[in-house]
Amino acid sequence: MPPQRKQRKIAIMGYRSVGKSSLTIQFVENQFVDSYDPTIENTFTKPWKVRGQDFELKFVDTAGQDEYAIFPAQHSMDMHGYVLVYSITSVQSFELLQVLLEKIMDMTGKIKIPLVIVGNKTDLHRERVVSTEEGKRLADTWKASFYEVSARSHESVCEIFNRLITEMEKADSSNGNEKSSCIIS
Repeated sequence: MPPQRKQRKIAIMGYRSVGKSSLTIQFVENQFVDSYDPTIENTFTKPWKVRGQDFELKFVDTAGQDEYAIFPAQHSMDMHGYVLVYSITSVQSFELLQVLLEKIMDMTGKIKIPLVIVGNKTDLHRERVVSTEEGKRLADTWKASFYEVSARSHESVCEIFNRLITEMEKADSSNGNEKSSCIIS
């Protein structure tokens, strides 16, 4: 009998118009959608294999967030990992990530969350206002992985999800799949 596919649910979050949907569609369907149509919320699925393990990935492409939005509880329940996206052309989208992470931590009750920080729109390098170093610093602060990508050119898109799956698997193995050192007598 072939090995079972592991089900993994991933939230794609960030400020409006940073390219969350473009990034997700580029990964799932291998195409770039050039038009902008604000997302309310979409879900996508994709079978994917990492290190010989088959996964069934479910992506929740969320509506654009802002610092005043109430964090929907469904974005913290049953999620295995998060991709937090900002645009390298928007300081506001970058600054929102701190607020988002705090909301995620409050809702999940976890300090360490499988997470990848993504600076999108590297194809618009002439309009850059957030440096690569700022993105790396933020990711280091949260002990998260960091990528700069272009959903338009498909640059580094697969690497984001391969890294996140690796982080989710690490979190699974440290959250109860190993023997506990606590003894109750």
